[in-house]
Amino acid sequence: MLLTLAEKNTAKKAWDVIKTLCQGADKIKKAKVQTLKTEFESLVMKDNEVLDDFSIKLNGLVTNIRALEESIEEAYLVKKLLRVVPAKFYQVTLILEQFGDLETMTVEEVVGSLKAHEERVQGQEEK
Repeated sequence: MLLTLAEKNTAKKAWDVIKTLCQGADKIKKAKVQTLKTEFESLVMKDNEVLDDFSIKLNGLVTNIRALEESIEEAYLVKKLLRVVPAKFYQVTLILEQFGDLETMTVEEVVGSLKAHEERVQGQEEK
């Protein structure tokens, strides 16, 4: 950018270059946010996917979206997570939805509950 500005002989021309570059960057940022949000909305946990892997993928997307100064409410993330887990977590999601406060619950709490269920089921299957 500095080399581009050095070539301009008036402040007006330099300002026009800065403005154009920043607007372009803003458009790229908006496009990136839209791409990440589309990916986030279409994210679904597969039946054979490990909960930890899915959680890392979800948190990575959210972190990238938030890094671009776009906000996502924690309650929305909790509800999204409960919607996209496979049927093997159906009982846990029902209990959390019925007896938990989804507005104050964190993603970590939900993942912890789902992980406890996953561990218990695996222990029963091994027996």
